[in-house]
Amino acid sequence: MRTINPWINFNGNAEEAFTFYRSVFGGEFTRIVRFKDLASDDFKVPENEADKIMTIALPLGKHNVLMANDVPEFMGRVSENENRSKIVVSAESQEEADQIFNGLSAGGEVEGPIGDSPWGTYAGMFRDKYGIEWIVEFDASL
Repeated sequence: MRTINPWINFNGNAEEAFTFYRSVFGGEFTRIVRFKDLASDDFKVPENEADKIMTIALPLGKHNVLMANDVPEFMGRVSENENRSKIVVSAESQEEADQIFNGLSAGGEVEGPIGDSPWGTYAGMFRDKYGIEWIVEFDASL
């Protein structure tokens, strides 16, 4: 497997969350498609949904992309607090792990502070201020 690209569903704040993620990871969005960009006679988009995100993509490193969308209101709300999947970031150094952990966890809830783990890596776990769960890890043996 070459890459795994996580896709996150948001309740109307995907662009805000991804602007925050970009402030931590750096880089530029490679794709932003709004629902209004797809509107046609066959695909009606309500005015209150027009500027919401259909797809947004932020490259992470050389081969990975973090992607997301806003879930249209007619599909119901995403239950962010019941999301038990996590996004794992493998850092290239302990310093990078600290930077990413501290940046993304700001305003969120730390579940496991970053530090030496029982399995021999440097790792931490948290839920960011948007309800997304992350693990940041550095494995010096790799």
